[in-house]
Amino acid sequence: IEYFSKKFEVILVNDFSHDDSWETIKNLSTKYNFVKGINLKKNYGQHNAIIAGLNYISGSYIVLMDDDLQHSPKYIINIVEELKKGHDVCYVKYLKRKHVLWKKFFSWLNNLTASILANKPISIYTSSFKGFNNKISKNVILTKKNQVFLDWLILGQTNKISVIEVFHHERYSGVTNYDLKKLLSLWSVMILNITPKKKLSFILLFFLKFLINIFSYIFLKKKDIKEQFSILDKTF
Repeated sequence: IEYFSKKFEVILVNDFSHDDSWETIKNLSTKYNFVKGINLKKNYGQHNAIIAGLNYISGSYIVLMDDDLQHSPKYIINIVEELKKGHDVCYVKYLKRKHVLWKKFFSWLNNLTASILANKPISIYTSSFKGFNNKISKNVILTKKNQVFLDWLILGQTNKISVIEVFHHERYSGVTNYDLKKLLSLWSVMILNITPKKKLSFILLFFLKFLINIFSYIFLKKKDIKEQFSILDKTF
């Protein structure tokens, strides 16, 4: 708190959870004036939920993180310092990652696929723990697509990117509801939102998108999202 001597805010987005998350967020918002809560009308997915929050930020620097404390808050300072140095974006590289083996495999596959098709540096892992400046955020929320992959909206804007190493922690409590189906769903959104940089990538991507559309329809039972997000309630 002392480090952030100027005004700061914490925005908590409840993406239609079925526990008491929204009640907890409301209580925190009442107790702390720097906490803001957003309650979405239905489950829109992680990236859409983040964009819902970005529409209401006011700070110069934004740090995104999950709520299970596998991302340690102590690294927020390190990320902000990288942004203050002039980088537009700061990603993290996990040390001693605590995810299960299948999740690590799909993350590796996701990173490799994205690097080949979108010409993304393989050293940049598009983790959910990251930071960027207000300029990036303002451009991100300009997109009105119903399904978004946040990192393409970020990486398409700048080459001024930093990567720092952070330790990954065990989940503080409970169990994740981010199962294989949701991971594959996010992976399909990632592929469908890629803009290819090379001719070979364009051809490969065409077939991948075709296969993913069939796979999504048959196995994931994905329904088209009719809106990017809709807010049911806010604490501000």
